[in-house]
Amino acid sequence: MFRRLFALTIVPLFVSCNDALIKAEYKATDKGSWNKENTIEFTFSEMDTLHSHNLFINIRNDETFRYSNLFLIAELDFPSGQTIKDTLEYEMARPDGSWLGKGSGSVKENKLWYKENIVFPTSGVYTLRVSHAMRKNGKVEGIMNLQGITDVGFQIEKSDP
Repeated sequence: MFRRLFALTIVPLFVSCNDALIKAEYKATDKGSWNKENTIEFTFSEMDTLHSHNLFINIRNDETFRYSNLFLIAELDFPSGQTIKDTLEYEMARPDGSWLGKGSGSVKENKLWYKENIVFPTSGVYTLRVSHAMRKNGKVEGIMNLQGITDVGFQIEKSDP
């Protein structure tokens, strides 16, 4: 009886997988603190060079994150040597202070748009580097240790036809 109940619970999880997902990876910060000098780097290769893809930056935060938005610097290096550098701003909380993102408990996961309908022009190794660019209002220097970001990740999905 227990085995049947277990099978009925687990099988739907495998069936409901995202067919569009190409790659996903996460890297943990240092005990929930993201140092300004710690650029998080992901590499990927063997990408389809004919079809378009969507790229996402995934952020997990807990209740110690004190801000309603998040500023990131993202650099995407192509095998050709070309680099695209973007400064990105993401909303992390609603005006009432409640967190955006999914998850129960103290950790929320945010799937943030990075690049939409991008075609990888050549085969080879691509590198995505992500760092935070947070600073307090009226201050020039950035926040050295950003509390509350537990994991940084990226995700590549097939674009809808």
